[in-house]
Amino acid sequence: MERDNKSSDASMEFLLLGFSELLCLRALLFLIFLIVHLATLAGNVMIFMAVVMEPSRPPMLFFLCQLSVIELCYTLVIVPKALLSLAVADGSTISFIGCAAQMHLFVALGGAECFLLVAMSYDRYVAICQPLHYVAVMSEGLCLRLAVACCLGGFAVALVLTVAVFRLPFCQSHRINHFFCDVPAVLHLACTQSYARELPLLAACVLLLLLPFLLILTSYLCIATALLHVTSSVGRGKAFSTCISHLAITLLHYGCATFVYIRPKSSYSPARDKMVSLVYTNITPLLYPLIYSLRNKEIRGVLGKMLRRK
Repeated sequence: MERDNKSSDASMEFLLLGFSELLCLRALLFLIFLIVHLATLAGNVMIFMAVVMEPSRPPMLFFLCQLSVIELCYTLVIVPKALLSLAVADGSTISFIGCAAQMHLFVALGGAECFLLVAMSYDRYVAICQPLHYVAVMSEGLCLRLAVACCLGGFAVALVLTVAVFRLPFCQSHRINHFFCDVPAVLHLACTQSYARELPLLAACVLLLLLPFLLILTSYLCIATALLHVTSSVGRGKAFSTCISHLAITLLHYGCATFVYIRPKSSYSPARDKMVSLVYTNITPLLYPLIYSLRNKEIRGVLGKMLRRK
């Protein structure tokens, strides 16, 4: 699997080291990964089924349904290979095409989630700042167009980034010190020493992280300004409580993603990156359905209806 010459042909293989340095903890980590993965699948499937079974779906429930689908796909792209790397003592191999496909799907789904969080913040902005026009503005057609745009935008940026990364020459060791084909870990194997190799990642971070975050920040600044004119503290608290779940998920998503991707190459640390990615790809998808189940009145009502039917 190791070659002395520079190469990037589709027949090569990478070795995902995973947590091979923690041999004594592999069984425990495998069990924890599996339990968290099954709980994540169950939580997101439950929300998806509850929303699908609801005849009248307001925009926020529609976006929640799409978020659950993204999280389901997200975990299915990453976790099975991570479990395999824990089951095999020396890590698991992945083909050049398989690694590229995994990176593309991971970035695309993460990007779609970033854009979806923007759509959800716009929904909250219209609901609080333009309540009389909410039904007319957030129509079913607009929600559908926003959902499609989020997916297409994420997949387009991910495709450009993946092609740029896998056109780089890889030499000597093809051992990826990670449990999946993450962008910084694969870039670390590239032979070129030029900073130009990091430009596609920087551009993707601007499009998928910085720009959506600025749009979300703008929405909440407008919401905060509107709430300052609300005289009733009860009304202000009620309006703000509708944003708590979205704010919590936004901070979780952007906090982890910013730590992993927006930083200089000199600060790259495989061990630290793996731990942060472990939280980013396993814990946060589990927390999302819990946060919305506990904080969102609409989703609690839909889940209650589904359980009563059962």
